[in-house]
Amino acid sequence: MSRICEILKYEGDNSTFIWKHPSEDFNSLTQLIVHESQEAIFFMNGQALDLFGAGRYTLETQNIPKIGKLLNRTSGDKTPFHCEVYFINKTEQMSIKWGTDSKVQYIDPQYGFPLSIGASGEMSLRAADSRKLLLKLVGTENYLGQQKLVYFFRAFLMTRVKTYIAQVIKTNSINIFEIDENLTAFSENIHKLLIPDFADYGISLERFFVTNIVKPDGDRQYEKFKELHFRQYADIAEAKLRQQTDIIYAQTEAQKVVIDSQAQATKRAQEGYTYAQERGFDVAEKVAQNEAIGQFTNMGVGLGTMAGVGGAVGGIVSGVVTGAISTVTQAPATESEDKYCENCGAKLVSGSAFCDECGTPVPKNELKCEKCGYVFERPGKFCPKCGTKR
Repeated sequence: MSRICEILKYEGDNSTFIWKHPSEDFNSLTQLIVHESQEAIFFMNGQALDLFGAGRYTLETQNIPKIGKLLNRTSGDKTPFHCEVYFINKTEQMSIKWGTDSKVQYIDPQYGFPLSIGASGEMSLRAADSRKLLLKLVGTENYLGQQKLVYFFRAFLMTRVKTYIAQVIKTNSINIFEIDENLTAFSENIHKLLIPDFADYGISLERFFVTNIVKPDGDRQYEKFKELHFRQYADIAEAKLRQQTDIIYAQTEAQKVVIDSQAQATKRAQEGYTYAQERGFDVAEKVAQNEAIGQFTNMGVGLGTMAGVGGAVGGIVSGVVTGAISTVTQAPATESEDKYCENCGAKLVSGSAFCDECGTPVPKNELKCEKCGYVFERPGKFCPKCGTKR
């Protein structure tokens, strides 16, 4: 005996996408309960008539108790008004694993050599368009779970993923040796490309992660280019280290110059002289060593200029220069001085004992002024320096 009223609902596990309620051809006044995370589609005579969201509903069918039973006898106890309900799980189903079934062949964008890599990861899916998903993938089946959905998408997914991996690597110029540090951006780019493909089947690709890249380790060509790559970056790192060392050395030398300058300034302040005065000491020292006498005299630099070096030190410098110049100008002549006869005034021959003009004997000792000591060079009656009578 058929029941007048039934209650249709689904409270299964969360790994199910679509589940068909086993009750079919139920009577009018049957109650349909749909939970928040679900949708339900009501089929009548093979057509998807209504889509129900969360709530409680009373289904109206053409199957009426007792009357329907009489009608069923004409069709072999089968109702001519077939009806059924499918429940669609709308929750996001995570940790669905994926992986390439073969290596992805592509040309490395930086080095230009061919590579073969594999990839794997996880994704999360959600039923976005219940009617499209039911009609395209489920059909008349009673159940669609994660494993079956991944199986349906396997060939489709592998073709798309391998194409997009090569495309993203080329577009973004991702180096094979740096791909691991770019996995987040790499995953996001592939995710964007896959979204429309899944949407065609009523599935929303909520998340897509590339968690592992299988590199061709051990391949001779790959190992060769890996060595070249790391050697290149080692050279760059070494050059940067040398540059940093040079900068540190230059800074250290500059600091030493500043420290020496500060120490010298402190010394001058303690000893009571300035930088200009110190330079004056240096000049005076050179003059005292007779290194610059000729330059001063040739250029007409007088003692007055030296006196302008500044203050008491200027006076000291001027005195030192004056003494040095006086020493040079008063030095005895390297050649013998001319002598003259006391009687006739004729120039005497060097080393002669008598004047060759008048025969007057040449005195052995030179004649000097008794008062001032001036050495007479010519005969005369008075001293040319003090005027004393000779």
